[in-house]
Amino acid sequence: MTEPASPAAKPRKSRVKKPEAAKTAPGLPAVDYTLLPSLVGYRLRRAQLAVFQHFAHTMQARLGRDRLSPGEFGVLNLIDANPGLSQTALAAAIGTDRSTMVPILDRLERRGLIERRAVPGDRRRHALALGEHGGKLLGKFREAVLAHEQRIAADLSPAERELLLSLLERLRRQADQS
Repeated sequence: MTEPASPAAKPRKSRVKKPEAAKTAPGLPAVDYTLLPSLVGYRLRRAQLAVFQHFAHTMQARLGRDRLSPGEFGVLNLIDANPGLSQTALAAAIGTDRSTMVPILDRLERRGLIERRAVPGDRRRHALALGEHGGKLLGKFREAVLAHEQRIAADLSPAERELLLSLLERLRRQADQS
């Protein structure tokens, strides 16, 4: 007679709950997410998609045609806080390459939100500054973003919000080192 396998030898089912946002639409079959909900990257991506969708909805509702993407909002804030910043320095501050930054700056410039100004003595470099229209709208952009932030973090206490931000920063630093 053989002894029963120890509990440790039995395959264990994952106890990870499926994320609320991952429910299938009515009429569609249920989906087995296997290990995905236990992956930090998967959860981050799902959260990012939901947050960006809410951001877009908030911007559209509050600003209509004047809406911005999260990336464009970040660029405007950095340019406002650092007038004269070069495109290369801005790309480095955001964590992207200059070639990715150029189309974003082109869009913002076409809309009059930013200006590229020649730097005396360096024909290759442009100093970035808010355009007249950007200066007028930045306060409205910030109000919309703060309303969005308040809504998406409404279920978090101030301590939980700070902990979340701290943990996200630790993940970013670790990923940058890898």
